[in-house]
Amino acid sequence: MKKQGGFFDFAKKKKEIEKLEKESEKPGFWNNQKYAKEVSQKLEWLREEVKKWDGYEEELRELGEIVKLIEKEHDQALYDELRERIKVFDKDFSAEEFKLLFKGEYDQANAILAIHAGTGGVDAQDWAEMLLRMYLRYLEKKKFRVKILEETKGQEAGIKRAVVLAEGPCVYGYLKTEAGVHRLVRKSPFNAKNLRQTSFALVEVLPEIAESKEIEIKPGDLKIDVFRASGHGGQSVNTTDSAVRITHIPTGIVVTCQNERSQLQNKETAFKILKSRLHLIEQEKQEEEKRKLRGEYSSAEWGNQIRSYVLDPYKLVKDHRTNHEVKNVEKVLDGDLDSFIEASLENN
Repeated sequence: MKKQGGFFDFAKKKKEIEKLEKESEKPGFWNNQKYAKEVSQKLEWLREEVKKWDGYEEELRELGEIVKLIEKEHDQALYDELRERIKVFDKDFSAEEFKLLFKGEYDQANAILAIHAGTGGVDAQDWAEMLLRMYLRYLEKKKFRVKILEETKGQEAGIKRAVVLAEGPCVYGYLKTEAGVHRLVRKSPFNAKNLRQTSFALVEVLPEIAESKEIEIKPGDLKIDVFRASGHGGQSVNTTDSAVRITHIPTGIVVTCQNERSQLQNKETAFKILKSRLHLIEQEKQEEEKRKLRGEYSSAEWGNQIRSYVLDPYKLVKDHRTNHEVKNVEKVLDGDLDSFIEASLENN
């Protein structure tokens, strides 16, 4: 992996750890379970990160000692050990070095991933479900915690949309460049003539924002509906009106959550997603104004896909922003996305 010119700021991380430790020691800290969990989670991640980089420093010292012994004794066994340890170290270190690309304001945050079937009918809904599986496999490999907040099945196959909450260190940093239109080209399994079909799905990636002073949601701007949940959930999911749909009237944004156990939990989660979407809209407005002032503005249209996945007449996944290509489509659809994410982050 190319050197990014960044560095791991030990002083800053350790200062943040000390701050969170003091916060967690305050009387009544656990009175607010939600806030306490967020602080404890962040503290745990920071400690693990610092411990890892401390470990790299120790490993380098040990490798240096082995080199000295090899120079002195010319021992082949020591040389073989050195080679294997360097191989393991390089792989592990590169994975951590990758995180130095995460310099954005919310890159350390959890992420809300939404997938929407687009043009293409049943094929598009099937494609949306394929993308959902791809991202779930990717998140599983990264050992991130995942919760499906909403999943609306298609009538014949696939899904119309799905919303997933992914929790872990730098999840938003990993996923943010996946936002956009994804295009699939293949012979349709839903077409009697087995004709080639092009399908589209939209992927949204939002940072999980607990509180934002910039975003004010007025009660009068909201329409809140409750209804009977269906799909994932507990045994009683279909017996109570626990699902919540929130419509933000000024923007027309609709957020639905039905997979939590209670109406209150679904409402809290829906509000969290709404805040994140409104925050992103505000950021995009500011960026749009900057582009207009610089003369760089161009409209975002449905056809402007960021990546194409071609299964027929040849096999290829190509990112149109970076021109990065992978021929092993099956591997990519099984969650092997690191090369695409790295290329996109380096291109920003």
